[in-house]
Amino acid sequence: MTASEADPLAPDPLAPDLLASDLLASGIAWNIETLLPAPGDAGIDALLDQADTIAQRLVGERGTIATKTSSELAAFMRSMGELAEAIGRAGNYAHLAFAVDTNAPEHGARMMRVEERSTAINTQLLWFELEWAEVADDLVDTLLADPVLDFAAHHLRSQRRYRPHLLSEAEEIVLSEKSVTGAGAWVRLFEELTSAITLELDGETTKLETGLSKLQSPDRGVRQRSAEAVTAGLAPGLRTRAYVFNTLLADKSIDDRIRNFDSWVSSRNLANEASDASVDALVTAVQGRFGIAQEWYSLKAQLLGLDRLADYDRMASVASTETEIGWAEAKSIVLDAYTSFSPDLAVIANRFFDEGWIDAPVRDAKRGGAFCAYTVPSHHPYLLLNWTSSRRDVLTLAHEMGHGLHAYLSRPQGVFHQSTPLTLAETASVFGETVTFGRLLDATPDPNDRLALLAENLEGTIATVFRQVAMNRFEHSVHTARRDDGELSVERFGELWYDSQHALLGDSVEITDGYRTWWSYIPHFIGSPGYVYAYAYGQLLALSVYARYEATGAAFVPQYLELLGAGGSLAPEQLGALVDCDLADPGFWDAGLDIVQRLLNDTVAAAKSAGRI
Repeated sequence: MTASEADPLAPDPLAPDLLASDLLASGIAWNIETLLPAPGDAGIDALLDQADTIAQRLVGERGTIATKTSSELAAFMRSMGELAEAIGRAGNYAHLAFAVDTNAPEHGARMMRVEERSTAINTQLLWFELEWAEVADDLVDTLLADPVLDFAAHHLRSQRRYRPHLLSEAEEIVLSEKSVTGAGAWVRLFEELTSAITLELDGETTKLETGLSKLQSPDRGVRQRSAEAVTAGLAPGLRTRAYVFNTLLADKSIDDRIRNFDSWVSSRNLANEASDASVDALVTAVQGRFGIAQEWYSLKAQLLGLDRLADYDRMASVASTETEIGWAEAKSIVLDAYTSFSPDLAVIANRFFDEGWIDAPVRDAKRGGAFCAYTVPSHHPYLLLNWTSSRRDVLTLAHEMGHGLHAYLSRPQGVFHQSTPLTLAETASVFGETVTFGRLLDATPDPNDRLALLAENLEGTIATVFRQVAMNRFEHSVHTARRDDGELSVERFGELWYDSQHALLGDSVEITDGYRTWWSYIPHFIGSPGYVYAYAYGQLLALSVYARYEATGAAFVPQYLELLGAGGSLAPEQLGALVDCDLADPGFWDAGLDIVQRLLNDTVAAAKSAGRI
């Protein structure tokens, strides 16, 4: 192939500056200005003024909810939707600007201002949920049977599940008003603290994300030095982050007590439309199969020539060399994967790349990790990454793209039904990641390279299913200990973290002393208590969905697209039924875990084919 015939997306091998830029994903930044009707703060104020005007108009309908016809209630809910859209645009703009530069004082100040105004606007309408909760069941059934309310019906039904946990209007107003300076403020502080963490690694100052990514290095010396740098980087603010965590643990215990929730996770389960018993069944099933993770880690020690893994060895590549993948190649791989499943999905995915819907590079003060912001149905979603040019990053891109496509396709459901419960939120992301993995594997004939890919895939699954359940057990222990024993010391946090990790790893992995502080940078514990089990739920569901695709082939595509397009308009069991998954079956989780066991078996077979064991 001549230079003129080369793939225009591939970096020019004769242009090292271009190659370096491609490996760093330099310049891949989102354009969030389209969220606003006018640039900057003027656009934000216009949206919030619009929302305030709607709220003041709706306040005039107070006391009438129980007497409304279905058409009148539909008109009320459409106005509520317009209000939510306006606040959603302003809030997403403020939060996305803050996410890419948490150190900028103007971004933090803007975000706080938007949160304060949004809270004040929404507080004017707290009476609606209370009035709706008091409407008689038979009247609710009659109202929601009218197709005119289909756009909000599931949302309205779900709201009534909170009836045992609602307080008086005066109490609800106080809690709403104080939330801005309460839990929300502590979460923001934690984000700023963790975004500012830097590491001294091999003579350079680098970000936490970069240090964590080096734990995948095939060089054990690099892994050990990176782990030591992470531990050292976490140390300076450890007591402060522990205090933030303690405060939020106490805050949640107060909320749960006054709202009559039976356990620390019950409110999360209710939001996920999952019973406490069903979540317990998931957690118990996964704990019962921790041996899958331990078997893999014991095998991995053999592959790496070690008697036993240390914690910093768990994500090590079993490949003999590191593979760097640039942004252009990653884009090509992901689009090719989605095209293989559905060309229509690939067309939408390409818009994320071409229209400024992604922010990719690692930057100082940028929030760590990766996420998809759904924004609002009248707009498009955004993806945030922290690109380090690893093969794992390609799968992370495919994962977040799955979220983005789910958000995009569910936009016609409107603001009340676009988003799914967290338990189904990972379905599209894991599915997209799995399709991309399959394409990578098909294009990899070398036995050693295939082993490396299979190992990475298995480890990702173990991290999502088993590690997340272990973290759920850590959450359970700290919430329980905070309620029973009072404020927890840094050392006590470390002990509980160790116990949860040792339950997962058994004797297959040595847990070093430094690792006892690594709970302290994980944002889910802080901003979304109880969230993490949804990863295991979503992963096992997505693997089951992918197994249906493998069995059915192209005929499955319309079913899958129907699932994505449905958003959160149906209960989880009904959404699962769209792709022939019975979430009410007690054996469903064991069937999903059997798929993980097969992944392990495939990896063992690949290791034998490569002559590594």
